[in-house]
Amino acid sequence: MIKFLHLMIRVQALDPSIAFYRDVFGMRESHRLDFDTFTLVYLRDPESGAEIELTLNKGTTTAYTHGTGYGHVAFAVDDIESFRARLLSQGLQPGDLKSLTHNGAIAARFFFITDPDGYKIEVLSREGHYI
Repeated sequence: MIKFLHLMIRVQALDPSIAFYRDVFGMRESHRLDFDTFTLVYLRDPESGAEIELTLNKGTTTAYTHGTGYGHVAFAVDDIESFRARLLSQGLQPGDLKSLTHNGAIAARFFFITDPDGYKIEVLSREGHYI
């Protein structure tokens, strides 16, 4: 049996990233490993158990580039309109709510938001394929 564990992203500062994923998506720190040259912080999704590993390379002052390969991380929410409204009320800047149709039916309703390090995150309505 195969189990998806985590996705790793490099961050400039741990506190803003931890706060973002905690406050926006309800992720909680599951464990932390501190080494001389880097720190790993694992944030766990309580529903699926999947984690995002935040990697802080100590002494790095240059911002990371995302290159052309990174796309996005995705989360599904029950009430996408209310969720987006909550983000707006918190002073965050989610993108416009969009719909994607396929064969005349709605395939997805979604918007994007960017984390403190510029990583794109897709927020999808929990419906259809994304239940």
